[in-house]
Amino acid sequence: MYPDHTSKFPELGFYGLPGHSRTPRDVLRQVQDAEALGIGNVMISERADYKEISAICGACAAVTDSIFIGTSATNLNTRHPVVTASMATTLNRLSNGRFALGLAKGVEFRWKMLNVPFPTYEREREFIDVMRRLWRGETVDGHAGELGNFPRLGLADYIDEDIPILYVGFGPKSLVNAGRLYDGVHLHTFMGETALANAVAQVRQGEEAAGRTPGRVKLWSVLATVCDASEEEYLKRIVARLATYLQIPGYGDALVAVNGWDPEMLARFRGSAEVRAVGGLIDSVATSGQLAAIDRILPDDWRPGAVGDAATCARRWLKEFEGGADGLIIHASTPEEFEPVLREYERIRPAHRFAGRSNRPA
Repeated sequence: MYPDHTSKFPELGFYGLPGHSRTPRDVLRQVQDAEALGIGNVMISERADYKEISAICGACAAVTDSIFIGTSATNLNTRHPVVTASMATTLNRLSNGRFALGLAKGVEFRWKMLNVPFPTYEREREFIDVMRRLWRGETVDGHAGELGNFPRLGLADYIDEDIPILYVGFGPKSLVNAGRLYDGVHLHTFMGETALANAVAQVRQGEEAAGRTPGRVKLWSVLATVCDASEEEYLKRIVARLATYLQIPGYGDALVAVNGWDPEMLARFRGSAEVRAVGGLIDSVATSGQLAAIDRILPDDWRPGAVGDAATCARRWLKEFEGGADGLIIHASTPEEFEPVLREYERIRPAHRFAGRSNRPA
């Protein structure tokens, strides 16, 4: 139905509007720049301010032709299943077959505040099954389970869309489950070498348990990249980003756990005067002075990323593939900013590994 969308670097993606943004229109230039550079994918994260995910994905689809557009991520429990299914089919048709649905489970405290059911593994499995059936034009009658009780779910019998579903997360049990259920996996920023190796093994374990072909599930690493940055840029793109993740109850704890970092150090970080003085999400409201103070209390080895000159960053990109990743999502920099790294990466890129590959992320 749709053409194979192929770019020069199908194994590379980038985060549109990385981190906090109050100017979502910026993504239009970013995604056009990335497509011109040959980047295969753009991933869009979601926040309840100026980053409503379907609106941004639709805007990206309207101004591009080949780059794949994915949610990274939305939640399976914040919309009615028919609304999410219709969002996906609309975006896939609008983009001429370039949409991927990335799903995250989130953290329990948020769902309690919103009075939304927590997405258990069974709820997750039911949701994915319903999505795939609705995208085949089926009607689901009498569904009763953890997802809910629905007398009838359906879009239209003429619907026929093959939309990849990616799990976005990093918990060990969830990655095993992702290997069983999903088409692809999108990891988290600031996962070190050991955490990446463990994630690859966990996804493959899930594939094996489900009797799936080994390596069927594409695994995407996410790497913060800051090339030749000023101190202020480094603070904003690395320190603010990491510190915000660590702030969030449950979320920061999980990131510390998968990396084998010291949880007592996390507790000291959260309780520090430097963090408590911010009074909100660090990447949204912290001043340059506050970020500099936070920088001094963050351990250096808690910052895995590509930082330095272009050649250094390019070698760090390559290391993710050597560590088992099938794809790399560039975080913390816009295409204009990471273009020098891309030129260096092209010099050392193992092109044979990606021969015949399309931009489809899973």
